[in-house]
Amino acid sequence: MGNNNDNTPRDEARPRLTIADWAEDDRPREKLALRGPAALSNAELLAILIGSGSAGESAVELTKRVLNDCRNNLNTLGKLSIAELTRYKGMGPAKAITILAACELGKRRQIEKAEERPDLGSATAIYNHLHPLMQDLDTEEAWILLMNQNFKLIKRERISHGGISETAVDVRIIMREALLNNATVVALAHNHPSQSPRPSKDDDRITQKLNDACGTMRIFFADHVIITDGRYYSYREEGRL
Repeated sequence: MGNNNDNTPRDEARPRLTIADWAEDDRPREKLALRGPAALSNAELLAILIGSGSAGESAVELTKRVLNDCRNNLNTLGKLSIAELTRYKGMGPAKAITILAACELGKRRQIEKAEERPDLGSATAIYNHLHPLMQDLDTEEAWILLMNQNFKLIKRERISHGGISETAVDVRIIMREALLNNATVVALAHNHPSQSPRPSKDDDRITQKLNDACGTMRIFFADHVIITDGRYYSYREEGRL
């Protein structure tokens, strides 16, 4: 771009090293997969977005150069135009548009409120949350509710569905999901198509097995709720947990 005084980004020669030449742990995509996005620098995150640099220059080197001219400020980066970004060798219009789109998404995320998570700290709340999903079922389904320590829902997942009178529940699957989602509270719920909320011996058995497994893993087993259309049975409310 030559010498100028208008503070627009300038292209500069740099030592060349491609991402393929790096140790695997230093490659942005692999690094994110292994360590999570917080472990990456701004340049590495931007390099993932643009995908590649130019001949002899890695995507990370390119984005470091761009960020350096922006004084490493993402807000400044977001104010650049497509024309200013494409002055860099290796930064075509598609890459420039991708970067600006990412910056815009970042601004919009800041504006929006965090999604409100349902509070499932009681059997009634669990019933009200799952009843719409179960009220018309003619076969049994089992669901788990994974929560944080404040009983706020992290994830709900159907873990099995079966016949008219029973469904198989694998405690190992429940514990795996709890650990993968960093849940500290777990609740189990299933429906009775017979519309009788009375628990069966199998219900008692799975409740005890899950309670034991949660105790071993130091996860709080909040409840096992049996749902029918209009009524429910709570092991917690009945004093059986």
